[in-house]
Amino acid sequence: MLPPTTESLIARVTTGRRAERLVAILDLVTEHGTIGLTELSDTLGISAATARRDLSDLADQNLLLRTHGGASALERRRELPVVLRDTRFQEAKRAIARAMLRRLPSERHVVALGGGTTTASVARALANHRDITVVTNSLTIANLLSGYAGVRLAMTGGFLRPESLELVGALAESTFNAVNVGTAILGADGVSASAGVTTHDETEARTNRAMVAKAQRTVVVADGSKIGTVALAQIADAAEMELLITDSSADPAELERLRTAGVQIVIADEE
Repeated sequence: MLPPTTESLIARVTTGRRAERLVAILDLVTEHGTIGLTELSDTLGISAATARRDLSDLADQNLLLRTHGGASALERRRELPVVLRDTRFQEAKRAIARAMLRRLPSERHVVALGGGTTTASVARALANHRDITVVTNSLTIANLLSGYAGVRLAMTGGFLRPESLELVGALAESTFNAVNVGTAILGADGVSASAGVTTHDETEARTNRAMVAKAQRTVVVADGSKIGTVALAQIADAAEMELLITDSSADPAELERLRTAGVQIVIADEE
């Protein structure tokens, strides 16, 4: 069972439109620092009652501070839950997923899929693969793959991170250590030549490092907003990436630095 706060948010975000609105509210609060209920309603074209409900749900997730008549940004906002992150850069993520699928063998193959919204797009693209084994620590990805006839699914154990819906820690690492993987497919919060592949959580990074260690090759799938960004904890350095699949919004200068470091680059929406 999911932790109560995560379960509550997932239950209430019943449409993609509402998820996009919640992300827009967070962006507005971050931009202004403090925003009033009337300004929020007028900017987004929603009723005051809808704005109040949205602010209350976001405050319950510790993503903003509810105030009398509005909301304020937290000094240090919590990581955006995966249910909300999935609304961003959807076209780019679908193009990246298609490009990843073209680079997987059509015959029997073992893939390790880390958590994240871009890797979830890759999981959806596997629907028509005839014979693939996927090892994952992501509840989201396991749920997506559970109905695919050509996919054999293996899940790790571990402790649940409610923000990403991933299983992490020693139990998850021991599963990755026990299997041989053809391709590890990683999402990321940041990708750069200097820091490599990074994420917000150190325990999640350590679990993903175990995945990379047993893979014959490592592919990173990340939309352009992640390129040049450095997050807290390193999953892999640039030398461990064989391939980065991104989109045309990525910083060209950073992509060139990654090429110089030996990383092959695919711009998915230009293929």
